[in-house]
Amino acid sequence: MTHQIQRIGGSQRFSQVVTHNHTVYLAGQVSQLADGDITAQSEDVFAKIDALLEQAGSDKNHMLSAQIWLADMDDYDAMNAAWDAWLSGVGAPVRACVESPMAKKNYRVEIMVIAAVRS
Repeated sequence: MTHQIQRIGGSQRFSQVVTHNHTVYLAGQVSQLADGDITAQSEDVFAKIDALLEQAGSDKNHMLSAQIWLADMDDYDAMNAAWDAWLSGVGAPVRACVESPMAKKNYRVEIMVIAAVRS
């Protein structure tokens, strides 16, 4: 049985969302807040993730996995505080968080998510 692949948004280079076999894959999401601190940028990214998951028929309660890249691990505690507030009352996905150079110098955080489609 062949499962349809659906692509949502993005460009020739990458899709914002791909769904396949009841699984949602999001591209890495970054904040466009050029001057935002880690809390503001994290909250902006969480809002983007919420909106993209909704478009794909999912939500944060159905997240399976999250990969988080921080420009500076000194932001780890503040990002975790924002993360914990965002996931309040929701089952947490498996997660990895590492420090990495970012594509643009104003990016403080990038998050990529895999989620299940809501039943």
